[in-house]
Amino acid sequence: MPKSLPVSRYYDVKRDAQGQRFIDVHVTGLALLQNPLLNKTTAFTPEERLDLGLEGLIPPHVSTFEEQKQRTYLRYLQCGTDLEKHEYLRALQDRNEVLFFAVLEDHLEEMLPIIYTPTVGEAVKNYSGNYRYPRGFTVSRSDIGRIDDMLENVSVNDVRMIVATDSSAILGLGDQGFGGMAISIGKLSLYTAAGGVGPDKTLPVELDVGTNRQDLIDDPLYLGSHHKRLTGSDYDEFLDTFVEAVATRYPKAIIQWEDFSRGTAFRVLERYRKVVPSFNDDIQGTGAMALAGLISAARLKGEGLKDQVFVIVGAGAAGIGVATAIRQGLMQEGLDYAGANARIYVVDRYGLLMDGQPDLEEQQLSFVRSAADVAGWAYAGEYPTLHEIVTQAGATALLGFTGVPGLFRQETVEAMLAHTPRPIVFPLSNPSSHVEARPADLIHWTRGGAVVASGSPFPDVEYEGGRYAVGQGNNAFIFPGLGFGAVVSRAREITDNMVMAAALTLADYTAEHNAQSGGVPRVYPPISELRELSVRVAVRVARQAIVDGVCAERRVRAMDDAALEAVIRGRAWEPRYLPLRRGDGGAGR
Repeated sequence: MPKSLPVSRYYDVKRDAQGQRFIDVHVTGLALLQNPLLNKTTAFTPEERLDLGLEGLIPPHVSTFEEQKQRTYLRYLQCGTDLEKHEYLRALQDRNEVLFFAVLEDHLEEMLPIIYTPTVGEAVKNYSGNYRYPRGFTVSRSDIGRIDDMLENVSVNDVRMIVATDSSAILGLGDQGFGGMAISIGKLSLYTAAGGVGPDKTLPVELDVGTNRQDLIDDPLYLGSHHKRLTGSDYDEFLDTFVEAVATRYPKAIIQWEDFSRGTAFRVLERYRKVVPSFNDDIQGTGAMALAGLISAARLKGEGLKDQVFVIVGAGAAGIGVATAIRQGLMQEGLDYAGANARIYVVDRYGLLMDGQPDLEEQQLSFVRSAADVAGWAYAGEYPTLHEIVTQAGATALLGFTGVPGLFRQETVEAMLAHTPRPIVFPLSNPSSHVEARPADLIHWTRGGAVVASGSPFPDVEYEGGRYAVGQGNNAFIFPGLGFGAVVSRAREITDNMVMAAALTLADYTAEHNAQSGGVPRVYPPISELRELSVRVAVRVARQAIVDGVCAERRVRAMDDAALEAVIRGRAWEPRYLPLRRGDGGAGR
């Protein structure tokens, strides 16, 4: 990007003679009020109202920022359902980005489940029916030959973080077609609120390759393309063209691949991770999040990761990503590759992943078991079932990524008590309606012994006079800091070591929180600490980029840890209004 380009065609950020930042705006009047990156609604000063052609267009009272936040939050509390709250916050973001992020940061623990999982699942399903305002970038099969020109229509010129989805496997909901755009928007909201990436440095993307849901194709109100999904070489050509165009328009951008179907997710990651700096949150983010939680859970037991035997149910992108992360974690604790693999059992719809099983995919092969591995086991069918695996493998940790509610039965969880008094049970599927077991049931079935984390938020459990913390295994603990660390270092590639650095930072931060809080020990820290955690993750990730030789930012390469942390904290975007001044290009009254 040429240095002469402004941040946006509508404004630029500059510094005055005293070094104070201000926004040089190129639009005025109603056009300015309709730009959420510039709009202050009732907080424009009298001078700005006069200079920018706003007099008579907004109420006369000049609100303070605190007044605006209070009014906004009180209106939020009047919303009747979680989906209504989500839609209210999204409308606020479409109207005034600074105010949206200020309110979100003030109430992050309360609002994260509203703008992200689990409520975003409902927003995805209702996206076409509730569509209000254009946000992000969409490209379809009919557009792909013009994608370079289409990207020029995006008003911001220095995008650093892109979340792109083809919507083929949204949460536990499956193919959601064009509705997946809500996921990309929600993720990027957290990159800003938790990770510090400026909102004008982000771009949500919907790769509209069609949908295999006939009900959507037949629905005249569905806003996506009304055809079956592209496959094979047509799909690859579509993504190749998109990646090439993005690399040209936004050469400093990181791409997060989001909610691709299991086989496609791994193939897309491997196809592009060395072409453009990119990662897959469902594979790597979930793996890092789960690994960190497992390290914390083992510490709460007074044990190490290598003391556990893991059963992972669900062999899709998340399940295999977690299995891979656990293997890397076990090897970090001193086991060799074979020894690490021996402690991991992966289960799919047929049962234990085994040789000769139908439909095995390339990414699953390293976790496939042979008949020799289960010699002496008693199992009734062709492959051992979940219960048979837990009882005969000596499982001490059980993780779910199936989206099948109630899959973890009482008898199976109770069987883990034969191997450990404190079984680790993580039903991590989203949304909460798809969880494999309710945390309260897990605590009761194990008589208070289980160490529990779930994908969606659940309240802590009261049992026989004790209080048991339920950790929320949320990828938001990983991806905002991972992305921001990659942005600050201008990483040429997101390496496996960088992802591992994020996981270890989360585990260490949780231990620090537990030592300082004096409360009920937790598997994950509170969501309220997400911003500070993300800074720590970003520092470790940027440092690892330097060690791995992929840091393209020369100034960063020369920094020690203290200087690196200062730079990351200094570059983190804060939701506050900057003065607006009319530039030479002012127009649109």
